[in-house]
Amino acid sequence: MTKTILTVDDSRVMRDMLALALRRAGFAVTGAEDGARGLEALAAVAPDAVVTDINMPRLDGFGFIEAARADARWRALPILVLTTESDAEKKERARKAGATGWIVKPFDPEKLVAAVRRVCG
Repeated sequence: MTKTILTVDDSRVMRDMLALALRRAGFAVTGAEDGARGLEALAAVAPDAVVTDINMPRLDGFGFIEAARADARWRALPILVLTTESDAEKKERARKAGATGWIVKPFDPEKLVAAVRRVCG
């Protein structure tokens, strides 16, 4: 059965790059341009994992993760943060919000796919 990954990033180029890497690895991919749209997509798609940016308009990645974790349906959903940020405080904030893992941009497609496979089981 094909696993579905939700990508949440305000950069269309980044969403396209993620979709290309993940689709080549056999995943189905749905994209959202910010955290607010990401929350809408969660309900519509029920993904097997999420890859989200932190810095986005309307609702940032921290807010997205916190809102997802507040909903019982998404408490166990793997959420990987993919961001240019590498600050230890932001990593800790994401972990406390409920992030499963942290990947720094620019990403290596093979490492990204390996991380997604790991969290999807």
